Parts: sequence; C-alpha cells; structure tokens
Amino acid sequence: MCAAESRPLQNLIQMQIESFPSEVIEKLQWYVYRLIDPRNGETFYVGKGKGNRVFAHARAQLPDADIGDKLKRIREIQIAGFEVSHVIHRHGMIEEKTAFEVEAALMDAYPGLTNVVGGAGSLDFGVMHAEDIMRRYAAQEAAFEHRALLIKVNRSATEASLYEATRFAWRVSLEKAKEAEVVLAVLQGLIVGAFVADDWLSATTANFPGRESEPTRFGFVGREASDLSEILCAGPEFVVR
Repeated sequence: MCAAESRPLQNLIQMQIESFPSEVIEKLQWYVYRLIDPRNGETFYVGKGKGNRVFAHARAQLPDADIGDKLKRIREIQIAGFEVSHVIHRHGMIEEKTAFEVEAALMDAYPGLTNVVGGAGSLDFGVMHAEDIMRRYAAQEAAFEHRALLIKVNRSATEASLYEATRFAWRVSLEKAKEAEVVLAVLQGLIVGAFVADDWLSATTANFPGRESEPTRFGFVGREASDLSEILCAGPEFVVR
C-alpha cells in the first residue's frame, strides 16, 4: 500500500514541468534563476522574475526577447535537440529591489554571461577583494582644492589605460569641462587618477584616431597631473562620498 501511494508523487517528480500553477506562483513571489546549457553544464544567463518567466525565458518566448547572444544560445540548444535547463536560486522575495541585489550577486559569480546589462549595483557593490574594500571604505574623504571634473571609469578602465579610459568619450557640458582645472578618474568610488585637460574636443574619429565617432560626446587631450595629493588634501588615497 505504501508503494502504491508513493507512485503519484514519483510521477509528479519525474514529469517535465512546463509552468507553475497559480498556488505555487503565489508562494514564489519574486525569484532569481539561472539558464544552463545542458550540453556542457555552463550557466549562460542570470535573470529575475515572477510567475512563469523562467519557463518562457528558457523557451525564448518572451515578448521583449531580442536577437542577442542569449537568444542565439537558446536556439543552438534547441536545434541540437535539447531543452534549456534552469535553476531557481532564490525565491519568496517580496520586493523587486531584493531580487535585483540577488541577481547582481549571482551574475558576479558567473563571468561570461550573455546578459546585456550588468547586475544592479555590481560596479559599486559587486565582487571585490578584501584589500579593495579596505581601500574604499578606509580611504580619506576627498577635499577638493581645485575645480575638478569627476569621471567614473568603472567600465572603461578594464578596456584601456587609465588615461584612455578617462579622456573619451563623455556627455558633459563643454563649458563646464573647460572650466575644470583637473579631471579625476573615479573607480568604484575611489579616486585613482588625475589628469590635466589641455583641450576638449568633439569625440570624433578625426579628433581621436582609432576611436569610433560619438559626435554627441566630448573627450580631452591632456596629460597626467604631477601629484594627486597636491590636487586634493594630504594622504595616499581618497574616496568620493
């Protein structure tokens, strides 16, 4: 009798679930999930949602799905005769804000994802070494002694030298940019470099050879400032709060 009673439960576990019933959705609330390529076990997307979003996403049936790396990967899996695997990492979150934070943390843990947009707050609160955290939160707050223009280089600093990452290409007021005595590069809230702009130019290929034109933006031609501590107050590191 016990064996007979267990069969419906076994059948339920073994069957392929294609959607959540309403009573399950109510308990799930906001959740964060991973999409996995069953051919190699690789996680290629991290997302958040409600209801049956994870199933629709795994089947590339979302109305906002664009032809990007994610959709191409899903189609490759389907053409190979497989279905996208998925795992729900965290559920029961009442607020979307919490889901954003969990999603961002999970995205940091899986580099090489097909997500077009990075996780919310990842640049400021994402993966950091203990030394980076100490530098950021134990640093002295900056006290400006010059007219300064602050430029966040959280993304561009990984693609070029600090000077190149800082000087090109930004949506700034040309008048205010030219008034600045120093341009400060800010990485994850920490001032990491200082430059003097000799001239601000339209961000075109003609003005910046080797760079793609962005005519609605500006960049500068200049040089590294001699001493960051002279530009600000005394001390080796400074944080912008």
